[in-house]
Amino acid sequence: MRVAIKSTSVLLPEKGKILPALRPAVIYFENGKITEISENLNMISAEKIIDAGADIVMPGLCDTHVHMNEPGRTEWEGIETATRAAAAGGITTIIDMPLNSIPPTTTVQALEMKRVAAKKTARVDYGFWGGIIPGNKGDLQPLVENGILGFKAFMIDSGVSEFPMASAQVIQECIPILAKHGVPLLVHAELESELTLAAPAHRKYSNYLSSRPEKWEIDAIKVIIQLARDSGCRVHVVHLSAAKALSEIEKAKAEKVLISAETCPHYLTLSAENIPDGATLYKCAPPIRDNDNREKLWEGLQKGLINFVVSDHSPCTPNLKAMETGNFEVAWGGIAGLQFSLPLIWTEMKNRNLTVGQLSYWMSESTTTFLNIKDKTGKIEVGNDADLVIWDPSAEFTVQSSQILHRHDVTPYIGKKLYGVVKKTFVRGNCVYDLGRFSTPQGQEVTRK
Repeated sequence: MRVAIKSTSVLLPEKGKILPALRPAVIYFENGKITEISENLNMISAEKIIDAGADIVMPGLCDTHVHMNEPGRTEWEGIETATRAAAAGGITTIIDMPLNSIPPTTTVQALEMKRVAAKKTARVDYGFWGGIIPGNKGDLQPLVENGILGFKAFMIDSGVSEFPMASAQVIQECIPILAKHGVPLLVHAELESELTLAAPAHRKYSNYLSSRPEKWEIDAIKVIIQLARDSGCRVHVVHLSAAKALSEIEKAKAEKVLISAETCPHYLTLSAENIPDGATLYKCAPPIRDNDNREKLWEGLQKGLINFVVSDHSPCTPNLKAMETGNFEVAWGGIAGLQFSLPLIWTEMKNRNLTVGQLSYWMSESTTTFLNIKDKTGKIEVGNDADLVIWDPSAEFTVQSSQILHRHDVTPYIGKKLYGVVKKTFVRGNCVYDLGRFSTPQGQEVTRK
């Protein structure tokens, strides 16, 4: 069936410009693909016409950093609930991290278990990162041959025993395989040093913050830059928190080292000064730092030193957040909130007079380009999958527990006033979310070009 979406605010590529811009248009799609883009809103030829009025129509978001925790630990999350929340947030593609599921995605057998689960319940398109841990070097090539998009390693304790940290030596031994196949290495970049906390964190957030200093991130990033230089492999810093590390990334990029970096909504919207003691909902690793650091991360984004923004959706059960005791020492370190990534970032951007084109570039185009996947570019272009989101940028809402669609309402964003309400989300032309209603699961696995 030929479908048309018309709006006075369609985000389309601008010839000769990096950022897309809003203009009146009609998008036609059929059999999951965009077939035509027209600027004639008065003569529309389609079996079904969706009039979005003045609402923005833009590429669906692509989130490359999501912990779905299935199979195993589905009491923390699960593919159905994670992808449901993603669809409601205008996210049309998510890439699953190799932990905290059991087993982790470090073997082909574990990958196949994930595929079986995802085929049944995924509401948006999905892909998988593999993991590098001590002893699984022999599994890397078979994983690449079976469709893994790249590999993640932890340079510090991951928090789960089945995914142990990989030393620089372990990574150095594995990285030639990744370079050979052209897939990236993603690194949780913290390198523990002699700078450790003298007193336990317990309820004081300032103590927890001091326990994971910026130096840890900077030292780890220096190591992976050298590994990238030596191997020619693409390396990627996940969830960058320390703005002081940006100078190292800037120098490496100037030297043509294949390095990229991401940051997350919690680092761009929250600051340490406003986190109360005992508020373990805010615990993540690396930690949320001060407001000056937050501002410098925004500067890094605008300069292109940080390539994109993703959720690092890291959910857990309520008891693991130790909210009753407020003890940062024992609380799980992770923030859940992929459903609200778009409005969280848009609210900040609105206050900074930044554009919707910039938002889409950071959360659709750059993430999709990083993945290098078939039929998706993060742009509204003929031949691409019809991955689209319709949303109202001026609509305001307050995050409430009843709205949360991931498994648990464990998030620091409850009570936060945000701009940007998602109305409809299309994955390959299928309307998977429509004002609170969902279609049957229709997600498919994405593959490399």
